[in-house]
Amino acid sequence: MLNKISEYIRLNRLLRKNGRYIVGLSGGADSVALLRVLLELGYSVEAAHCNFHLRGSESFSDEEFAKALCGRLGVPFHVIHFDTRDYAELHHESIEMAARELRYAYFAQLKRDIEADGICVAHHRDDNVETVLINLLRGTGIRGLNGMRPRNGDILRPLLCVSRKDVLDYLRSRNQPYVVDSSNLKDDVIRNKIRLRILPMLAEINPAVYDNIQRTADNIADATAVYMEAIADARRRCMRDGSILISAIKSESVLFEILRDFGFSSQQVRQVWDIVTANRMSDEVVSGQIFMSAGHELLVNRGELHIQPRDTPMKPVRIPELGTYLFNIGERAENIRRLRIVENEIQPGYIPSHERFHVSLDAAKVKFPVVLRPVVNGDRFIPFGMKGSRLVSDFLTDLKRSVFEKRRQMVLVDASGSIVWVVGERPANPYCITKTTKKTLEISLIDSM
Repeated sequence: MLNKISEYIRLNRLLRKNGRYIVGLSGGADSVALLRVLLELGYSVEAAHCNFHLRGSESFSDEEFAKALCGRLGVPFHVIHFDTRDYAELHHESIEMAARELRYAYFAQLKRDIEADGICVAHHRDDNVETVLINLLRGTGIRGLNGMRPRNGDILRPLLCVSRKDVLDYLRSRNQPYVVDSSNLKDDVIRNKIRLRILPMLAEINPAVYDNIQRTADNIADATAVYMEAIADARRRCMRDGSILISAIKSESVLFEILRDFGFSSQQVRQVWDIVTANRMSDEVVSGQIFMSAGHELLVNRGELHIQPRDTPMKPVRIPELGTYLFNIGERAENIRRLRIVENEIQPGYIPSHERFHVSLDAAKVKFPVVLRPVVNGDRFIPFGMKGSRLVSDFLTDLKRSVFEKRRQMVLVDASGSIVWVVGERPANPYCITKTTKKTLEISLIDSM
């Protein structure tokens, strides 16, 4: 077994002999075997134990076992305690997901603190087979059928080449005790059901089920490398400035791989793909639907899919007098804007600004304070060059602005409550410069500092 793991480490370039590595040590058979194997192979390791406070006295006995083992082996021992149930409730997650997030966040922090070269975890071949089946049951793309890989960033899995039986045989050969997590013996979660019930039944049909599923996952991993190159090429062809050209999307798989990077689920991707397909088969273009992920939102807009980060709408900005003002149109730092308002005497040959984000108005007609705010339902103004008023929403529709663009649209309103400028689009006619204007207000909106 040692030779097999050593060769696996070499082939996958997982560890360096002069490196230092963290071993996630629960006290169970797999992690104990991993710790001892790496020591026997001559690697420098430190152990990290997480007490999740989920199994009463068992949690503390596991911690004591892990600490005592490291003491006997001369391995530095790190431990952390988590209130996992409170974390799971606060974040609306399962206990299993909460424990996983806490564990890996701690490992990453510890790696930085002790300047380790990587984090070794004890997943073996049987764990990987279970993961492939779980992904298959839940529905997955091609990457989900890869299972766990030897390296995932800083996470290293030196035991993926050996089975659970190999691990137990190794521990028996070293007379090495370990603790048993009683929760792993209950078939109350999907992984335990697969481990305790489904895989034994599959093994009755074909005793080589573990090897066959693992070999299939490895084959798919090889194919995935080629697949991802094709996806990268497709992404370059169909994406521009945060938008996806519907006509360039050739398959649901391409759409899935693009949208998963923005946090959209497979079910949402399927719904979007249905719309894409409907648009191709009908003369009536479906448009306007919005889909939300945790961090982004997607808009189906005519022949494109627009994607943007989710953000809170800007708050109205009150501007009491002339000057330069900073404000934020959202939570992110890149959303800071600068508004500058100056008053000038009309000079001979003066020409009002025609720049999109610089407007020239009659200073005598604009009453301070003015307010810069998002457009709201019912907003009306008289566009420059017109006599009658229009809804701002209708005005923007005529300009073919998308739902996202309409939602981001700002207006400048003076003390009378009237819109003086639909920012970046059109000034209001009553406030524009005429032959009788003596002073101008020059208003500029600058995108950033």
